[in-house]
Amino acid sequence: MNHSLISADNTWALFAILAGIAALAVYLEQKTRIGSKVTGCVMALIFAMVLSNTGIIPLDAAAYDFVWSYIIPLAIPMLLFNADVKRIGRESGRLLIIYLISGIGTVAGGIVAYNLLKGAIADLGLVLPMMIGTYTGGSVNLVAMSDAYNVGGELVSSSVVADNLLMALYFFALIAAAGSKFFLKHYRHPLIDDLNKNSDGGAEGAATFWTPKEVSLKDIAMCIALSLIIVAVSVKVSSIFAALIPTSNFVLSLINGLLGNQYLIITTLTMLVATLFPRQVGNIAGAQEIGTYLIHIFFAVIGVPASIYMIVTKAPLLLLFCAIIVFVNMLFSFVFGKLLKFSLEEIIISSNANIGGPTTAAAMAIAKGWNALIVPAILVGTLGYVLGNYYGIFAGTMIGL
Repeated sequence: MNHSLISADNTWALFAILAGIAALAVYLEQKTRIGSKVTGCVMALIFAMVLSNTGIIPLDAAAYDFVWSYIIPLAIPMLLFNADVKRIGRESGRLLIIYLISGIGTVAGGIVAYNLLKGAIADLGLVLPMMIGTYTGGSVNLVAMSDAYNVGGELVSSSVVADNLLMALYFFALIAAAGSKFFLKHYRHPLIDDLNKNSDGGAEGAATFWTPKEVSLKDIAMCIALSLIIVAVSVKVSSIFAALIPTSNFVLSLINGLLGNQYLIITTLTMLVATLFPRQVGNIAGAQEIGTYLIHIFFAVIGVPASIYMIVTKAPLLLLFCAIIVFVNMLFSFVFGKLLKFSLEEIIISSNANIGGPTTAAAMAIAKGWNALIVPAILVGTLGYVLGNYYGIFAGTMIGL
């Protein structure tokens, strides 16, 4: 029996701790150098892991189940309110093409890594959709896939540690590639050649994206109400599909797995709403911020049951699994980028948008002075939030999850 300083039935205290951990992680990420490098999600996981491993909070509680069942589905629509597919296609230009190719590399890398390591890592099939999801969009996809396949907290924690460590190493590799004599010799690089040219207003778009926005009571009301409506409808629709579509053969089982998954329906419905009503939905201020905070609460929850011993022993193999996926993604990006005559800058940012999501891709474009790619990076990275769930569910269904 698990004995802890704070009992499992002290729900208010546990919610207060989870919310406090998330808030502290967000603060440290934005206000400290080490926090920005470690990332708020990983810090939230680590803080909760320390509290549970030292017996301060319990390993299992109704408060944690509530986060899994209700908080996470609610957060996903909020993070997809900007997923206007028409705008992404119109404004992302050439970057969208190489981004999609790079995403195919992620899926291919996942399948290769799974087949190479499935005998060495227990429950690797559960890790596959999470890693394909996160390396197509970002942490929100990892969260969705972990819940969709009921992945245990310890395995999720180990995967998150391996994911973030590998992601950090890959960013250094991409930065190095931007200054590598080999890549500069074999790829065209117009933005590197002339950093002072900025003819398309990319810097202005970036400033608009990163600047704090005013949030009104109407924004908060619309954000929460619309997210709840989308989730409620999606849960009902997915349950209907799951009941109606038989699983008598592989094709029907595949369709059932896709249409019967609530996260795929949430993603699709939100994308349709964002595309049909881009002004009304895309202009809801605060949706990204609220959704991101809820995701931080989730990372605190998955840190609770994590065994420090398990992470130390299991993360290295998972790191190898992630490395294979990222390597194949990079291979697809640079080989097809070369064949299709994309610039070095476009290839680097598209691969970054896959592996790290829109914020890291935009941050790299800003840091390198590639202003023309800032807004496209944000747009294609946002599309990744949508595609990551599709790719993850597809991969999971293909291996029989």
